[in-house]
Amino acid sequence: MSWLANREHCFDGIPITKNVHDNHFCAVNAKFLAIVTESAGGGSFIVIPVSQAGRIDPHHPKVCGHQGNVLDIKWNPFFENIIASCSEDSSVRVWEIPEGGLRRNMTEAMMELYGHSRRVGLIEWHPTSSGILFSAGYDYKILIWNLEIGEPVKMIDCHSDVIVCMSFNTDGSLLATSCKDKKLRVIEPRSGRVLQHASCKNHRVNRVVFLGNMKRLLTTGVSRWNTRQIALWDQEDLSMPMVEEEIDGLSGLLFPFYDADTHMLYLAGKGDGNIRYYEITTEKPYLQYLMEFRSPAPQKGLGVMPKHGLDVTACEVFRFYKLVTLKGLIEPISMIVPRRSETYQEDIYPMTAGTEPALSANDWLSGINRGTPNQLVFKAPVKEKKGVVVNGIDLLENVPPRTENELLRMFFRQQEELRKLKEELNTKDVKIRQLELELNNLRNVSPVGNNV
Repeated sequence: MSWLANREHCFDGIPITKNVHDNHFCAVNAKFLAIVTESAGGGSFIVIPVSQAGRIDPHHPKVCGHQGNVLDIKWNPFFENIIASCSEDSSVRVWEIPEGGLRRNMTEAMMELYGHSRRVGLIEWHPTSSGILFSAGYDYKILIWNLEIGEPVKMIDCHSDVIVCMSFNTDGSLLATSCKDKKLRVIEPRSGRVLQHASCKNHRVNRVVFLGNMKRLLTTGVSRWNTRQIALWDQEDLSMPMVEEEIDGLSGLLFPFYDADTHMLYLAGKGDGNIRYYEITTEKPYLQYLMEFRSPAPQKGLGVMPKHGLDVTACEVFRFYKLVTLKGLIEPISMIVPRRSETYQEDIYPMTAGTEPALSANDWLSGINRGTPNQLVFKAPVKEKKGVVVNGIDLLENVPPRTENELLRMFFRQQEELRKLKEELNTKDVKIRQLELELNNLRNVSPVGNNV
């Protein structure tokens, strides 16, 4: 495997935030790159189409509705024009970016969500339901927002200090958190019940990530000797880690990224330019070190391109967007598997999570668990989905919403109605086929009276 740092596709001249909060300040999808920027009076972030690399105009429009610094941004995994942000102003906001990007500053959010009493440091979209958003605040609480009604519907109140990381398992039925109270927790999010917890004395946890369907967790943190360390855990038994491994003596935070399709773990250090990568296996030694990407330019944070945005013709299996604050630069770094053949490489692109939500918000809240539909999204270039209007205008043409909040609520309701109609059509198709078979059977049976 090899790394390709492509200078031609860099984004230059971006005033990246100087905030010291330990987040990535970057979010990317197949359409847009979003970066939290330095701003006076309130918080802002910039949104750029991923195809428009190069030097960015210093007057490029921004999303600037928050009254405090923006601390986290995340794209909706199913609707690529929808992005959520959270801020020191204690609010969470949901924005809709127009096709082609911003043409003027955006100050009005589609939804403004207030429920935290202090600043909000983390947000995460649910991995299988498009209408569920999680937020973690400095009030030590996690709120679960149902965007179909624009209200918080659950509160997780089991932490005694600031939550620093949240990670979901594949179907979103479990939530792992790390916290400044030095505890690692596995939580059933709908009830808020803590299923497992570990008091980490020898391994102070900073970040946690679920390892796909392996029923394993991986954490990065600091050992008792203040060296950077990773640990592997059984999600059903956090009494002690399965494996602990020292990394180095540097002080920067280690960000973990896991690719469930290739079972690859990437470790990127904040403040240094290195990215290590490992293979994860179900048998000992569990962690197999492979190689390291080295760069002299320190990274402040990293965005990750979703699978359907990768270049399959180049055998690209992972792509980072690296924030280099001193240069105001965003640099794409691609993980390439060298292949001589130019045909589609099926072995490195297994079945992966699709881009359709599996559940509505109400389905998930009622207790249903379902993974996202598996789709072979790499068989052909990704195209715009016909009939899915992300801004909701066509769907709501006959019933114009009165407010922005009403627009988003109606949008999510329309998506749920479309999903139910598709299921109903499939059921009717099956019924029609059954009736046709019965009709054919009746035609093939001659009436007894005709034979007399």
